[in-house]
Amino acid sequence: MVAQFTASTLLSIASRNIGVRSLSTSFQRCSKVAVLGASGGIGQPLSLLLKNNALVSQLSLYDIAHTVGVAADLSHINSKAVVNGYAGADQLKQALSGCDVVVIPAGVPRKPGMTRDDLFNTNASIVRDLVDACAENCPKAMLAIISNPVNSTVPIASEVLKKKGVYDPKRVFGVTTLDVVRANAFVAEAKKLDPNTVNVPVIGGHAGITIIPLLSQTTPSVKFTNEEIDKLTKRIQDAGTEVVKAKAGAGSATLSMAFAGARFVNSLLLALSGKPNVTECAFIKSDVTESSYFSTPLVLGKNGVEKNLGLGKLSDYEQKAVNACLSELKNSIKKGEQFVGK
Repeated sequence: MVAQFTASTLLSIASRNIGVRSLSTSFQRCSKVAVLGASGGIGQPLSLLLKNNALVSQLSLYDIAHTVGVAADLSHINSKAVVNGYAGADQLKQALSGCDVVVIPAGVPRKPGMTRDDLFNTNASIVRDLVDACAENCPKAMLAIISNPVNSTVPIASEVLKKKGVYDPKRVFGVTTLDVVRANAFVAEAKKLDPNTVNVPVIGGHAGITIIPLLSQTTPSVKFTNEEIDKLTKRIQDAGTEVVKAKAGAGSATLSMAFAGARFVNSLLLALSGKPNVTECAFIKSDVTESSYFSTPLVLGKNGVEKNLGLGKLSDYEQKAVNACLSELKNSIKKGEQFVGK
């Protein structure tokens, strides 16, 4: 007999790791969330997952085209969030008005042979313009930036907000959750563990050697040989390219990124609702290293970053990786800041 699943059941399964079905009634503050780039390869599945989040009361979908259709499709799902679609620059103000969280996956995807730097010229201007609109219409919103290259687009967002006089470094996040999700999946696979129970902090940035999984701080504790550590670290760093190659020119990591983005947004919403000790890694303005932005585990609160948990105790391998990534990271940050300066 073939098992029959309702759409609601399938969404519940898909969202299990995102924590949307087991929320305590004491954390039920409802929020307006905007997805900018909602018609794209990341935006559509991300919007689907957020439609099923009990903490979302209004889901505002924006893109340059096709958003009204995406919103109509999602509005037929029997979950609480009210969905509205907005298309074109003249509707961006309405899409952002009153938002508590804005997540930005807008931009072009990576294709075979492209580096994240290749994305810069197109995506930099997109992020600049969208964040400028956020500064005008929802200056207190939490900004979750997915658009690559994150190591440059987060500094771009910060510089735009500074120019507008509304910059709060505690509210601007580069979403690096996909690196954590991948690390958790790969470690669980290697050690035959339940991936729901594995947590690997990932620090640094969100490109190549700047992605540093802290395998020594994995919970539950696991042991790897030096060779295994090096191989696993490189796989996590190159996982995006692994997907691009596997899709043979048809796209990049969209579904896993949507899952990771929904997880991060859910954590922001839980923190906004007053849940204590909500922890996620993210790329933020930081003084933990000599790099002015750096991803580390963070405690999230009602006002954004409540506490930066820092690096913790690093292994020799991890400390060398941090030292090796700083130059590249600083160059990417400078590139973003100079883009806005021009």
